[in-house]
Amino acid sequence: MATGAQEPGRDQPSRRLRPRYRVQAPVDVTVLRSGIPDTLPGRSVNLGESGVAAVLAGELLPGEAVGVEIRLPLMEDPLRTRALVRHHDKLRSGMEFVGLSVEQQAAIRDWAGTAKAEPELGVRARIPIEAAAGKGSESGGAGGAPPPSRKRRRRGWIFLLASAAILLAILWWRWNRGWEDLESSLRRSETTAEQRPEAHVPAEVMEKLVTHRADPDYPEAARSANLQGVIVLDVVVGRDGSVVDLHALNGPEVLARAAMDALRWWRFEPYRVDGKPVVAETTVAVEFKP
Repeated sequence: MATGAQEPGRDQPSRRLRPRYRVQAPVDVTVLRSGIPDTLPGRSVNLGESGVAAVLAGELLPGEAVGVEIRLPLMEDPLRTRALVRHHDKLRSGMEFVGLSVEQQAAIRDWAGTAKAEPELGVRARIPIEAAAGKGSESGGAGGAPPPSRKRRRRGWIFLLASAAILLAILWWRWNRGWEDLESSLRRSETTAEQRPEAHVPAEVMEKLVTHRADPDYPEAARSANLQGVIVLDVVVGRDGSVVDLHALNGPEVLARAAMDALRWWRFEPYRVDGKPVVAETTVAVEFKP
C-alpha cells in the first residue's frame, strides 16, 4: 500500500520504503461511525511493517482511522494495531499502520522469515523480470517466470473468489436468520391455534371437573385499601386440563392480578366432546374479602 491517497501508477516507481509480503490471512477492520463500532471481516492481500492491503466485506473511506486485527499463520497471537485508510476501491483497501511498536515490527519480520513469505516486488523490480522473460521466449528457453500480466490476472481471480466467498457467507447468515424467524413465527401461530377454544362450557359444569385448586393471596395493598369483591375470569382450559389462557372481566387490577396468579395453577379434567378432549372456555369467579 502506498502512503499517498492512491496506489502508484504502473509507469511510476513504487514509493514503498519497506518490503511487503504476500499473505492470505483473516483480517478484521473496526471503524467507529456515529459512536458505534462496525467490524468488517476480510482477508489480507499483502503485509509489511508499513501497512496492509486487504479485501473487505464493506466500504471504507480514505482518511478514516480504523483498528486492524490480523491472524497470521504460524503466529500464536493476532497482530492488533491502528491504521489509516489510504485508499479503497471495489472492496479492496490499503491501510497504513499508525504507531506500530518496535516489538510488532520485529514480529512481522520474524514471521516473514519463519513462514518464508514471498516478497511482493515493486514496479521497478518488475521491469527487468519482464525483459528477462521476453529474452527467454525469444531464445526458446523454457521455465522462465510467467509474465506479470498473467500474475496480475491470477491475483485478480483470487481477489474475486475471496470477495465472492465473503459475500456468500454474509448472505447465508442472513438467509439462515430469516429462516429461523419464519420457523419461530410458525410455531407461535401453531400454539395460538392449539389454544383456540372449541367449546364454551358453563361455569357450573367446569366446576365439577376441577381436580386441583390454588387459593389466591389477598394482596396487602388491597387489604390496606379495604378492596373486596368478586373477580370473574375468562379461562381457557387445554385438552390436558391445564389453564392455557385467562384474563379478568372485572374488578380492580390488584385483585384481578392476584386471581389470575392463582388460577394458573388450577387443573381440570379434560372436557370431552364425543369422547375426545377439546379446548374449553369457561368462567371462574374468585371472591376477595377481608
